[in-house]
Amino acid sequence: MPPDKTRKLVRITTVPSSLRVLLSRQLRFMAGHFEVLAISSPGQLLEEVQQAEGIRAIPVAMTRSITPLKDLKALWQLYRVFKKERPQIVHTHTPKAGLLGMMAARMAQVPVRLHTVAGLPLLERQGIIRRILVSAERLTYRCATLIYPNSTTLAGLLVKNRLCKPSKLKVLGNGSSNGIDTSYFKTSDALLAQSNALRQQLPLHPGDFVFIYIGRLVREKGIEELLVAFTELTRRHEHIKLLLVGSYEPDLDPLSAEAMQMIASSGAIIRADFQQDVRPWLLLSHVLVLPSYREGFPNVPMQAGCFQLPCIVTDINGCNEIIIHGKNGLIVPVKDIQLLMAAMENLLLDKRLYQALSREARVNITGKYDQQEFWQLLLAEYQLQLQQLSLV
Repeated sequence: MPPDKTRKLVRITTVPSSLRVLLSRQLRFMAGHFEVLAISSPGQLLEEVQQAEGIRAIPVAMTRSITPLKDLKALWQLYRVFKKERPQIVHTHTPKAGLLGMMAARMAQVPVRLHTVAGLPLLERQGIIRRILVSAERLTYRCATLIYPNSTTLAGLLVKNRLCKPSKLKVLGNGSSNGIDTSYFKTSDALLAQSNALRQQLPLHPGDFVFIYIGRLVREKGIEELLVAFTELTRRHEHIKLLLVGSYEPDLDPLSAEAMQMIASSGAIIRADFQQDVRPWLLLSHVLVLPSYREGFPNVPMQAGCFQLPCIVTDINGCNEIIIHGKNGLIVPVKDIQLLMAAMENLLLDKRLYQALSREARVNITGKYDQQEFWQLLLAEYQLQLQQLSLV
């Protein structure tokens, strides 16, 4: 059945990688029910999103930092797009796209204005920067008609920090922004072959116990604590490796010179850049470690769980909802190097614990975060918002 061209849905992120990775295939699904328009910063990746998702895309340059003149220009461009396209729904993700998209949508009198919150960068900021970020969040939420925190704990943080009224918040299902395709994140003969080939390239030895981190290589992800903990473990245990899979962000949240030197000098640490397909990397690993200071509802622990990897995460929103301590992983305090190291060593040495956590890992994810179910929940939410405004 072709989409109803009288109903137009606009999805916006600051950079197109968020559309490509965080919302993978969701836009194509929604295009079966709406005319879908994606907006993000220009580039080849936005064109790839357009092709992969089968939708229209419009480039609007947005920055992830505080840039008043560029932000005003982007706000005006978004307003003009909305006046021309006349969408019924604008749904934004990521902080800057949320601020500019919600403001422009309200100015253009878009009836349904939705914003997904996937994390609060302001929690790790101080002083004037924190005050600016608080004001930006509050303005975003005032301009929206409804806010979707992607975890229950995050919803609580929004209320606790007086950023948004509880009546304006709604968590879909068990959380997440896109669920997870459990049929895609599943072991197969083809994936095993890719993983074995990758093992030879890195190289890894059959007896190596492999910890893996996947994500941006920045301070707020706990990379520096992870490096110290792992380096100490290498002094006690041979045949352990740490895979760091992700890109640096030197302009936004750079690692210290000491941390960069630890990565460069250690023969037990293997770094790879951003990977479009992380499945082979997860298949050759034993434990995922995500010692982040803050998250929304991270995809990586769900992906790792699908491959029966126990996860070590910090006690923050999202992570402490996906991982149940002692059932499918271990939870440690933020920035606690000693307890992080103890958890890593525990899973390295305690085979019975490791196997018990591994057995529960995939079951937990498939039972709570299936992607198709999440898409249906979001579609029903769109329908509900339109019905309440007599727009269906």
